[in-house]
Amino acid sequence: MDTMINTQSRGGGRLEAKAARLLALADIEIGGSRPWDITVHDPRLYARVFSRGSLGLGEAYMDGWWDVERLDEFFYRILLAKLDQRIMVLQRAARWAIGKLLNLQTVHRAFEIGKRHYDKGNRLFELMLDKRMNYSCGYWKEARTLDEAQEAKLDLCCRKLGLEPGMRLLDIGCGWGGMARFAAEKYGVQVVGLTVSREQAGYARSHCAGLPIEIRLEDYRAHRGEYDRIVSIGMFEHVGQRNYRTYFRSVRRLLVADGLFLLHTIGSNISLSRTDPWIEKYIFPNSMTPSARQIDRGYEGLFILEDWHNFGADYDPTLMAWHRKFESSWPQLASDYDERFHRMWRLYLLLSAGAFRARENQLFQLLLSPRGVPGGCRVPR
Repeated sequence: MDTMINTQSRGGGRLEAKAARLLALADIEIGGSRPWDITVHDPRLYARVFSRGSLGLGEAYMDGWWDVERLDEFFYRILLAKLDQRIMVLQRAARWAIGKLLNLQTVHRAFEIGKRHYDKGNRLFELMLDKRMNYSCGYWKEARTLDEAQEAKLDLCCRKLGLEPGMRLLDIGCGWGGMARFAAEKYGVQVVGLTVSREQAGYARSHCAGLPIEIRLEDYRAHRGEYDRIVSIGMFEHVGQRNYRTYFRSVRRLLVADGLFLLHTIGSNISLSRTDPWIEKYIFPNSMTPSARQIDRGYEGLFILEDWHNFGADYDPTLMAWHRKFESSWPQLASDYDERFHRMWRLYLLLSAGAFRARENQLFQLLLSPRGVPGGCRVPR
């Protein structure tokens, strides 16, 4: 028995030393005093991370095995130093193969994201998001608060689409109705919003009552109609590469010949087929972040690209604002969620902020037209 204990101790020591060498590349110390240095409460952490990668790291944080004062800065440094690429190459290869072979975003699976993420309770999102309940990147060009940034984003979308009174607008992935209500109130359009979340649909219907807005619990592939303009904000991340062509064909089928389509989505620097395993298991099941190449292939031959706008750096302050509101509201949420959820949600928000700060993720806004806008399209910024 003593021999077994000594062997495990030596093995753990080697893994800790290996972890320390890797973390040093990102200017992170184990047991250091800076806000981004890591404090390890359970030495089993090292074996868990080296065997299970980001899934092991995330679950260990949820279990209280380690802490960092500034998780956003910790992950910013990890990702800037590309340490994630040094661990679990075989796991990434396996995820790629699964994503290539299986369609994880079928019509049936599309409603799973609604149940597992967006149906966690409207109260959580009411306390975390802006007053219009926008769960996507704000536009911080001239904004100083979260509410201002989200209104600026909505107005930017409306101006890019050239909305005019009486137009019919389809909002694919309408969430809690923030865009639909803004467009109807400020630009006088009629809106149909689609969502796969029952919680969102119920809230949006109540939130948009009295306006020319119809909210449907429906997948985009099943929808029928004809629209002057189509917008999709923060939904394309749930479509999946095997469905990109179907998605753009669906949009083209629903859009009039001289219409415009605005796509707002998180973007990846490289083409992948699956998302991070921890994010997939605990936050966004069956999701993936598209690359520019994958998006381009999806709409090739169906649309003309009028504009491609990247303001991914604006997601960092958006996520940090969500995190501040979430933490300050935790006393009101603690009766509905346990401490493991608290740590999980904190990790999700701050890991994401660090990723955008390191420019690992982008935010793309594409403006597409079926035939090309005569004379070109002067797109606002």
